Amino acid sequence: MTATRADGTPLPTRASVLHGLRDLRWDTRDVRAPGPREVRVHVRRVGVCGSDVHYYTHGRIGAFVVDAPLVLGHEVMGVVEAVGEDVTRLRPGDRVALEPGVPCRHCPYCKRGEYNLCPDMTFMATPPVNGALAEHVVWPEDFTFHLPDSISDDAGALLEPLAVGIWAARKGAVASGHAVAVFGAGPIGCTTLQAARAAGATTLIAVDLEDFRLDLARRVGATHTINARHEDPVARIRELTGGDLPRSHTGVDVAFETAGSLSTTRMSLAAPRPGGTAVLVGLPPDPEVSLDLVSAATREVNVRGVFRYANCYPAAIALVERGAVNLDVLVTHRFPFERTPDAFEFADASRRASMKVMIDVSPTADPGR
Repeated sequence: MTATRADGTPLPTRASVLHGLRDLRWDTRDVRAPGPREVRVHVRRVGVCGSDVHYYTHGRIGAFVVDAPLVLGHEVMGVVEAVGEDVTRLRPGDRVALEPGVPCRHCPYCKRGEYNLCPDMTFMATPPVNGALAEHVVWPEDFTFHLPDSISDDAGALLEPLAVGIWAARKGAVASGHAVAVFGAGPIGCTTLQAARAAGATTLIAVDLEDFRLDLARRVGATHTINARHEDPVARIRELTGGDLPRSHTGVDVAFETAGSLSTTRMSLAAPRPGGTAVLVGLPPDPEVSLDLVSAATREVNVRGVFRYANCYPAAIALVERGAVNLDVLVTHRFPFERTPDAFEFADASRRASMKVMIDVSPTADPGR
């Protein structure tokens, strides 16, 4: 059923729609009324993710192909406008963050709490499911989370990449006193670094090719930074973690690959100590790659994969609320909704000079909120 205004006329929403490579167009659609356990949200902020940019520039990610008009954007927060009749946790006026993946809730994976592996997942901005670059979104109540007043609008949208970082830290079983390395100090790398610090890691090494990203990584907790343009990251990591051990037995407890490149994937397998763990958060663009698995296997390196996350939003909110994680500092550039195409072009062209591009769909009077 279509949502209506007070006077009974249909409620329209304006959306930025991808029609082809680098072809974003404006479209106006009617908004449906929320179902019994759904809420209608007036979107305020949408972060531009690397996957959004990849769909914009390449039209596909692996098996997911944009073959019909698609609304991008899955890092999102907004304000509840209307609620379904069975909604109990939220009410109009609440500021909320939306977890963009909704599983079936019934399959064995969902029942085990591994709903990120659900075979019937609905995930924003993953073809054919539309994302959040629209003025209004209707979403299930149980995947919509109330934001405390202390969390900014920007941070509310960036709970999504923080959820990835929390899931990665859990997969790596990061514990107190651990040494960790993050290969790629972009938004996911910086949220993973902060999640590892919150889990107890005390030596936090960030590796990247750009000094500005390494500077930001230091601001969010990196104890050491390595510019891979100027030195061998694995050799430097062995120096930092060596102590009195022979070189063959040095390395971090957990290495995180967060750049999605072949070189960083190789380094993430080489950097852990014997018995350590490599967590593959990003993946190389080519599914068939050459890796030194023999060395990893003989050192008993545990290799863990990451696919999205499960049950991480409550922890993400708690970490930001208590000041253990700083998400606001990751926003380096901002665009109004009307300039969404410019935001995508900028995000694609300026990856070496920007961190997180934020789109203000419905900005508040105070841009900090």
